[in-house]
Amino acid sequence: MSNIALLFFPLAMAFAASSDLLTMRISNKLVLLLAAGFVAMALIVELPLQQFAMHLLCAFVVLVVAFGMFAMRWIGGGDAKLAAATTLWLGFGLTLPYLAYAALLGGVLTLVILVLRRLPLDRLFIGRPWLGWLNRLHDPKQGVPYGVALAAAGLLTYSNTVIFERLVT
Repeated sequence: MSNIALLFFPLAMAFAASSDLLTMRISNKLVLLLAAGFVAMALIVELPLQQFAMHLLCAFVVLVVAFGMFAMRWIGGGDAKLAAATTLWLGFGLTLPYLAYAALLGGVLTLVILVLRRLPLDRLFIGRPWLGWLNRLHDPKQGVPYGVALAAAGLLTYSNTVIFERLVT
């Protein structure tokens, strides 16, 4: 049971990253599943109520700030919700490292995509319906799938969470 519980967050992050990369969308259902998963894991590891409340507060603060960034068109709405759902798992103690990782990884991701967009896309990839994601990623009018960086940052910080530590012991 604890092995399955340990894998819940990493699998959800992998799904969020691949979904954003392939479709430029992060499902509301996935964000709700992450939130519900946190509640379930908090109950399983018997997270104290005060600590549970602090995790909720942390996620709320991140959601408010992220939606401000969404309103300014700096990030997508799915990215804002994913960041909040991820910090629900992390709490205040790991949110700053998470956001630092996300900024660094997101910067690298953005630079790589911008460089690749300057290169011509091989004609073998153009017009192939099953490669629509690649054409979309290459299109300079499209955004950057920042959920990839957010998910990777979540994976980098997960092993330091209270939930992870309690599931391992």
